[in-house]
Amino acid sequence: MAKRDYYDVLGIQKVASDDEIKKAYRKAAMKYHPDKNPGDKEAETKFKEANEAYQVLSDKEKRAAYDRLGHAAFDPAAGGGAGGAGGFGGFGGFQNVDIDLGDIFGDLFGGGFGSSRKRNGSRKGQNVECEANISFMEAAFGAEKEVTFRRFEDCKKCSGSGAKEGTSPKTCSKCSGTGTIKTSQQSMFGQVMQTRECDSCRGTGKIIEEKCPLCKGKGKVIRNVKKKIKIPKGIDNGQAISLRGEGMHGENGGPAGDLVIHVSVRPHELFVRNGFDLYYDMPITFTQAALGAEVEIPTVDGKVKFKIPEGTQNGKVFRLSDKGIPVLNGRGRGSLYIKVQVEVPVKLSREQKELLREFEKLGTQNTNAQQKSFFAKASRSA
Repeated sequence: MAKRDYYDVLGIQKVASDDEIKKAYRKAAMKYHPDKNPGDKEAETKFKEANEAYQVLSDKEKRAAYDRLGHAAFDPAAGGGAGGAGGFGGFGGFQNVDIDLGDIFGDLFGGGFGSSRKRNGSRKGQNVECEANISFMEAAFGAEKEVTFRRFEDCKKCSGSGAKEGTSPKTCSKCSGTGTIKTSQQSMFGQVMQTRECDSCRGTGKIIEEKCPLCKGKGKVIRNVKKKIKIPKGIDNGQAISLRGEGMHGENGGPAGDLVIHVSVRPHELFVRNGFDLYYDMPITFTQAALGAEVEIPTVDGKVKFKIPEGTQNGKVFRLSDKGIPVLNGRGRGSLYIKVQVEVPVKLSREQKELLREFEKLGTQNTNAQQKSFFAKASRSA
């Protein structure tokens, strides 16, 4: 069977960069690795094929020769100048291939297949989450609140080293402080390098002979922390505030994580919020709706006077601009929308009933426009 083009094997263009070649190889290797496809001969063949393509294309001289002559560059029978370079004539000819499977397959096997990730490197601390329960008005205009949370911090007694006071961790003699052990073995793919975590220091590169009595050699202690935070004006229920560097302390000099405060806003007894706008149902009497009136309207800034126009209908909506919620991290404010709810009397005295009947007799020529329009349409459709 004729060999496939190496670029086609890895699914890349001939102008691919070294980084693109490496990424394509990793993708193919993870897909066709025998450990992931036990007993699958086709996958095993494709894995070898990807290995061969990578060993050629990742080497500048071999890649240049391949680009000039193709597969013949590595076939002595074809007179290729690189035919003796490592026996690249067939899938089984990788006798001197140096493949670090810990680097290639660490992600695939979750670090269990020779992962080269080191625990002794600097790492950012984890984020910490907590909740702040605030009132509707505190969300509208901001506030200062105190939150309580728990986080791991560097042990103050040993300054995070984990060693007893007056002592210090020693460099692991087994891994020379690298935190990893490299081993090589012969396989069907040639000489394979594997990287695993040092079992003596557990990947830290350090040995603690005398542990700190406070943190028991961990270098970290958990503490309850109280911190005052500023609630920005305009924040809404379900939003979060992030404070950089207030989370878990980092490892080996790494930066601390963040503190993420999830905001929970208690509802208001009168206002309903939608974005930065507020909505309020305002009850008025039948007389106020018919004759008009000046009333006091509650807002988040306090009460304001508002004139109800004569003849206001039930359900009418009025808008008061700039009486809503301040815009979060911006300028301006939303609006307050007032929906009129005309209250119809439930229990009337005999005198009140007589007055209403008298009012009805006086004529409704100019008072029931909607009713007249309805009956006019109904009569036309009858």
